[in-house]
Amino acid sequence: MAVTRTSLTGWGRTNPSAAELVELFRSELPAALKEVDDRGALVRGLGRSYGDAAQNGGGLVIRLMGSATDALLDREAGTVTVSAGASLDELLRYIVPRGFFVPVTPGTRFVTIGGAIASDIHGKNHHFDGSFGKHVLRMSLQLADGSVAEIGPDRDPELFWATIGGMGLTGIVLDATIRLLRVETSRMAVDTHRLPDLDTLMDTMADGDDDAHRYSVAWIDLAAKGSQLGRSVLTRGDHARFDQLPAKHQSDPLAYGPDQLVSVPPIIPRPGLLNHVTVAAFNELWFRKAPKRKIGGIESISSFFHPLDMVGQWARFYGKPGLVQYQLVVPFGQEDAMRRIVERVSASGAASFLAVLKRFGAGNEAPLSFPQPGWTLALDMPGGAPGLGKLLHGLDDMVLEAGGRNYFAKDAHTVPETIRRGYPRLAEWQAVRRRVDPHGVWQSDLGRRLHLAGD
Repeated sequence: MAVTRTSLTGWGRTNPSAAELVELFRSELPAALKEVDDRGALVRGLGRSYGDAAQNGGGLVIRLMGSATDALLDREAGTVTVSAGASLDELLRYIVPRGFFVPVTPGTRFVTIGGAIASDIHGKNHHFDGSFGKHVLRMSLQLADGSVAEIGPDRDPELFWATIGGMGLTGIVLDATIRLLRVETSRMAVDTHRLPDLDTLMDTMADGDDDAHRYSVAWIDLAAKGSQLGRSVLTRGDHARFDQLPAKHQSDPLAYGPDQLVSVPPIIPRPGLLNHVTVAAFNELWFRKAPKRKIGGIESISSFFHPLDMVGQWARFYGKPGLVQYQLVVPFGQEDAMRRIVERVSASGAASFLAVLKRFGAGNEAPLSFPQPGWTLALDMPGGAPGLGKLLHGLDDMVLEAGGRNYFAKDAHTVPETIRRGYPRLAEWQAVRRRVDPHGVWQSDLGRRLHLAGD
């Protein structure tokens, strides 16, 4: 196998570490695992986790080869069996023209199926459909001893649910069978509301209309203060029916071909193009351009779900220091805590033009799955912002006091005690991991930093 020594980061481009990187087909994995040393091995998808979840400094990092071209679509059952190395982008290009959509998608389609499972990704429809793991019917898992386990909700459920959200530390997902959504078109019917402040937004999202839409998300202006604190643009959507399409789209209702419009060059002046002044100006423009109220607008799948994918390497806007994304959840009933968190971020002056609020529904059985019923806020900040570490640890305390937690796939700063408090079933997950990987073959920078293995 051809091994390359390389420096790896997450999408936030912070905390790099050097590892031996190799691309392997699934048939080559057992032999490769025999060569793993005490720094262990980790599988890496497309590197869209923001922090160090897909890094293994000093060890082996495996890129599992795979494609959606050999996916098996069962039209009658509404399922697909696909390689874990395939991306959501590839899968969508295959299934949307055939009248299907993935059950859950995050804000980018450039994540692998294996990564979606390992991070138990969630989207704008968690209040309606739950997270990705809920829709996985079975998977093949490469274990540390070289064997392959066939697991599912009814077949070694402990290992199955430990792998959902397990950040790649129970084994390598080889392929999975996933339940899909049936769609009539490749378009979305979208309602848009411009709201003046955070309280109005949360009241609007809690009034029951969210539950009438499959998808709901709010962009929040975190540069706004005072009476405009948390002013926002709320979008709710559903897959458009054929009879909702304009005539020009009815001749090919399932046409799907998302494009990248531009790519950010590799060299951006330090500290980047995003600061409090530029973000405040962008947020003002973004808020003003949104309609006060628009019902039934028709948008493409890519513009509704993945607008940032139209800008290649958009994280480079943050310059050499990179960016830190932070996502938290607090339970329903803790709206005052969410308001205090928004106030803290707004007062800090930390530039965040990507700040979104959503409602989570019921969680699943996975011990390390992030979503739980409540409010979730995701935001990004320049990696070199003064006082950023103090701000984030302060937010951790506020989140934990409210009974919440933050998300592994977007973490770059958390300490072990925060994880133990936020994930009370961690010991249960650790017991399953010890059962299937007693010698600690599967390792990552995130796992070591947060002592996930219990050592």
